[in-house]
Amino acid sequence: MGWGRMFLLGDWGQQMDIQEQRREIESLRHEMRHRRPDRGEGDLSVRVDRLERENDELRLYLASLVRYLGNKGLLQREEFASLIDAVDAEDGASDGRFRGEIGA
Repeated sequence: MGWGRMFLLGDWGQQMDIQEQRREIESLRHEMRHRRPDRGEGDLSVRVDRLERENDELRLYLASLVRYLGNKGLLQREEFASLIDAVDAEDGASDGRFRGEIGA
């Protein structure tokens, strides 16, 4: 529930999400190192680091946009939280991920 947690708990919820993301990335690094020993560890590490930086940058932009819209009064927390839950369920699983089409 990353979105809901960030929205309802603010910075604290966002920090919880960041910690979860970092744990997941470390878990994936470990899994990939043991699953594909034929690939160079450096190559995988570089790729994971790049993805982690991209993810952090996207989170920064998104958090800034949500706060900007909220400060302007253009975004209501409860209404947005409901929309997040609805979109999350669209792909068949309410799991904090979305694999459907972006456009409406």
